[in-house]
Amino acid sequence: YQRRVHGGFLHNSRSLTFQAKAQRQTLIEVELSSNLWRGAVLDQPTSYEDRPQGIDYGATISAPHMHAHALEYLQDHLVDGAHALDVGVGSGYLAACMAQLVGSTGLVVGIDYIPELVSLARDNLRRAHGALLDSGRVVLRVGDGWQGVAEHAPYNAIHVGAAAVVVPDALLAQLAPGGRMIIPVGPDGGDQCLVQIDKDSRGVATRKNLMGVRYVPLVRR
Repeated sequence: YQRRVHGGFLHNSRSLTFQAKAQRQTLIEVELSSNLWRGAVLDQPTSYEDRPQGIDYGATISAPHMHAHALEYLQDHLVDGAHALDVGVGSGYLAACMAQLVGSTGLVVGIDYIPELVSLARDNLRRAHGALLDSGRVVLRVGDGWQGVAEHAPYNAIHVGAAAVVVPDALLAQLAPGGRMIIPVGPDGGDQCLVQIDKDSRGVATRKNLMGVRYVPLVRR
């Protein structure tokens, strides 16, 4: 943990404070305020290895360092009262992390096209953080991630956990002025890049390439 923090993955003090709150044994996530562990999600000896791992239905949970990067890049937009969208919610882990950051007046919407994964996310949250669901701070939807969830837009922060060949128009439209999206862009099996998209107060979007990555594809439903 200390090696990765001091090695440059995380720089902002708010990230480090959140890590202590979230308590995960690798990087940013040991134990989400209670018992939502990566080990509980994966239930296997390799749970804490710093690499993506399968969670069935052709989906993966990202490597811990990629969760760290996502929260680092989005943290200034994951503030009290913010609305956030997690596309490809998977296990529900990152959605729960985001919900901790947006506070009791914020909202996190998680979407996945696989109903069984949405059920998995709901079960994980219910087991460890049922209040997030009961209060409406986390909302889970089955749907096409390319289309986002317009019902709760605009979003101050959007995280996309699968690679799109191009940035989906619907997600860009649902990004609030002043908001930020983090999305891997590129073809399945080809060169992919983690991209940061910022929208200014006039609604003009700018794009910044962050790093090379390898993600499963963002599937159209």
